[in-house]
Amino acid sequence: QVQLVESGGGLVQPGGSLRLSCVASGNIGRPYPMGWYRQATGKQRELVGFISTDGVTIVEPPLKDRFTISADNTKSTMYLQMSSLKPEDTAVYLCRKWGSGGDHWGQGTQVTVSS
Repeated sequence: QVQLVESGGGLVQPGGSLRLSCVASGNIGRPYPMGWYRQATGKQRELVGFISTDGVTIVEPPLKDRFTISADNTKSTMYLQMSSLKPEDTAVYLCRKWGSGGDHWGQGTQVTVSS
């Protein structure tokens, strides 16, 4: 089994930055693919970006100028660096790990962008 725990969310003013972390533990197996999703209240869950099986990082085009995904395999941790945050970025951010070992989700961390 794989456990994913996100952290780093909170309240931030428009234009601000946050870095989210997702720590994987358990029977991790291969580190990727692994990705970030977000879900705003009343909206469908959407992909933010992911690290592919080959370790290539892909961020959804509307976000790639402001969001960066990285990872530290020594810490089994994936990061989401967000900058120039907007109120429409308000959502629960979740990490996901999938592949031959199954499909696993974290519980999410709330990000609220508001003045």
